[in-house]
Amino acid sequence: MSQKVAIVTGGGRGIGRAVGTRLAADGFAVALLDLNEQDASSTAADLEAAGHRAIGVGADVADEDGVAAAVARVVEELGAPTALVNNAGVLRDNLLFKMSVDDWDTVLDVHLRGAFLMSRAVQAHMVEAKWGRIVNLSSSSALGNRGQANYSAAKAGMQGFTKTLAIELGPFGVTANAIAPGLIQTAMTEATAARLKVPFETFLEEAAKQIPVRRIGQPEDIAALASFFCSEESGFVSGQTVYVAGGPLA
Repeated sequence: MSQKVAIVTGGGRGIGRAVGTRLAADGFAVALLDLNEQDASSTAADLEAAGHRAIGVGADVADEDGVAAAVARVVEELGAPTALVNNAGVLRDNLLFKMSVDDWDTVLDVHLRGAFLMSRAVQAHMVEAKWGRIVNLSSSSALGNRGQANYSAAKAGMQGFTKTLAIELGPFGVTANAIAPGLIQTAMTEATAARLKVPFETFLEEAAKQIPVRRIGQPEDIAALASFFCSEESGFVSGQTVYVAGGPLA
C-alpha cells in the first residue's frame, strides 16, 4: 500500500504541531496547514529532518479558494489525503455586551467554516479510497464558558458537524470524531491568562488544583487520541466526542 497522507490545520505550533508530529511517527506523510506559513514550514522541516515526509502550506482555512489550492498542492506533493485533523482556531474573547460582530464572525469562520471547507475538499479523496478519518477539535468550552460566547458556539457546533459527517460519510468507510480538550498548555492558553490579567504560571498552578489528575494537559495528550482516531483500529468508532480534560465533564 502507498503511504497514507494526513492534513493537519493549524499545524504550525501547539496542538497542531504535536498532532502532526505524532501522525508522522505513525507512518503518515503529513501536510501542515497554517495561516502562518513560516510556522508550518518550520514544523515540516523538523519532521523531514527526523526522516518523515512532510510539507508546510500557508492557507486561510476560511477562504474557499485558498482551501482548494492548499488541498491541490497536498495531492500534488504528497498524494491524496485520507486523514484530516481540523485543528485551526482563534480566540476573540469578550463578554457578550462587549463582543463585536467581527469578533463573532472571525471565530465562527475559522472554526466552523474552516472545518466545513476542509472536510468538503478532502472527502472526495476519502470516498474514492473507501477509507478516511476526520478529526475535529472541539473544546470543553462547548459546555459554556464566560467571555467565550463565540468560541463556545463554534466548539459546540463542531460536535454537531462531526455527528453529521459520521452519518453521511460512514457508508464510504470514512469515520468522523471530535476531541474536546480541557485546559492545554499552549500559546492560546497563555492568551487567556493575559486576558484575565493573571501571570501565566499562577494561572496554570491554580487551574491544576481544579483538575482531578492535578496537572495541566499537554499538546501530546491530544495528539495521542488523534493518533487513535486516525488509525485502522478506530474504524468502528464514529460520531463521538471525547473530552480530554483530566476528569469527567458533562
